[in-house]
Amino acid sequence: MLSRCQNDNGYRKRLRQAWAVFGILLLASGLCDAWRSDASAATSSRPLLVGFAPFENQSEVLKKAKPIVATLAKALNMPVQPFVAADYPGVVEAMRGGKLDVAFYSPAALIMAERVAKARVILKSVYKGLPVYYSSIIVRRDSPIKTLAQLRRQSFAFVDPASTTGGIYPKLMLIKAGLDPDHDLGRIIYAGGHDAAILAVYNKRVVAAATFVNDAEARDNPWTHILGKNAGAIRSLAISAPIPNGAVAVSQSLDPVLVSRIKRAFLSLGETETGRREMARMYLIERFVEASPKDYDPVREAFTRLGLKVK
Repeated sequence: MLSRCQNDNGYRKRLRQAWAVFGILLLASGLCDAWRSDASAATSSRPLLVGFAPFENQSEVLKKAKPIVATLAKALNMPVQPFVAADYPGVVEAMRGGKLDVAFYSPAALIMAERVAKARVILKSVYKGLPVYYSSIIVRRDSPIKTLAQLRRQSFAFVDPASTTGGIYPKLMLIKAGLDPDHDLGRIIYAGGHDAAILAVYNKRVVAAATFVNDAEARDNPWTHILGKNAGAIRSLAISAPIPNGAVAVSQSLDPVLVSRIKRAFLSLGETETGRREMARMYLIERFVEASPKDYDPVREAFTRLGLKVK
């Protein structure tokens, strides 16, 4: 009996020790979980930095971005901070410098961002069911200019050197027409936004300008939105080959789980009437679809044809 009692006491002692160790491990686990929770909260408290391409002047883009920023913040359950650069390369440089997590890019700016900022494309935009748009060279309707070749020694407004429809593709169109866009035109200005380029033609500051259109006949065009009842004063002189729509790309350092949440948040924008309205007001798009780098091969080819090297 004594021996058995001693064995029982030893068993109980070891059992108490085991429960004590288990309790310590449980406490440690709880503390670890609490630390993880605090770390996660600290991470989510840092705003998601979202860059917007300067389609129009900075203040106008920022104003139009506010509803999208609010929608994203709600969907991601984290603060979202918008950033609008003065020009297209500014958005690229911001991501290269670690100041942006995700950004809207024009197709040409995306190629730049891939090369210098290691940006990863995740989505492309769709408008009226189409994943492409076009560049258009415009003049006033009362202009005597009928062909691109007649633009020799005429004043011209590009949007930005890095703008796809306002810089890259119109130069290809001029080259195809036998003109050297750097030497054969007259006075050249870079308007900084599509609205400013259109207004430069409308107000006769320049003879011609480059902008975008959403169909091959230029029926859906930005000058209708900008000039309203005076839109008839503008006509399209020439239209480019199809161009893949603008993209959403993320920083290479962004956590893959967060990237998946961002992708879902952007995709969900196109699932509601409010989201579609906000995007249409912002960039004349209706929704996003998943994208891969291969989708932008035509733009890379345009860079090659123009001999453009991204530094």
